[in-house]
Amino acid sequence: MQLVALLSAALLTTAAHPANPAAVPAQQAATLTITAPTTANLGTAAIGGTRTTQLGTITVNAQQAPSWTATVTATHLTTNGGTISNGNIRYWSGLATATSGAGTCTPGQPTAAQAVPLNATRSAFTRTGGNNTHSCSWNPTLTITVPSTAVAGTYQATITHSVA
Repeated sequence: MQLVALLSAALLTTAAHPANPAAVPAQQAATLTITAPTTANLGTAAIGGTRTTQLGTITVNAQQAPSWTATVTATHLTTNGGTISNGNIRYWSGLATATSGAGTCTPGQPTAAQAVPLNATRSAFTRTGGNNTHSCSWNPTLTITVPSTAVAGTYQATITHSVA
């Protein structure tokens, strides 16, 4: 029996408030946007097996934001008659695939050894330094462990990336 996992990644746009309002003139509002794939077909996995795949590129664009943190969370994987806990979805951000502007983009989980279950909100990436226009992109990896008690079917979950 095979399982097919299809996950969605939400797009969220957020206005940021600078950590030090005096450092940003009133006419220059700090803004943050985050983009992510709208869907990702994660392929198939055998019941009792695992599936590792990349989600697709996530990008944070910022203007006049001296620092930010991007977070990630997930719902449970569900199908008719079955649920796989979001604790069975492990995430690691990997290194930045592209950056621009001053400052440092730091991954929450640079390698598979630091992968975290998505049963709680997790830090995906942070950026510090500078107060200019900049961006940071990464292509996170997911590993889904399919329990031996799972029912066959097409499973869906929502993976949400946010930035503040």
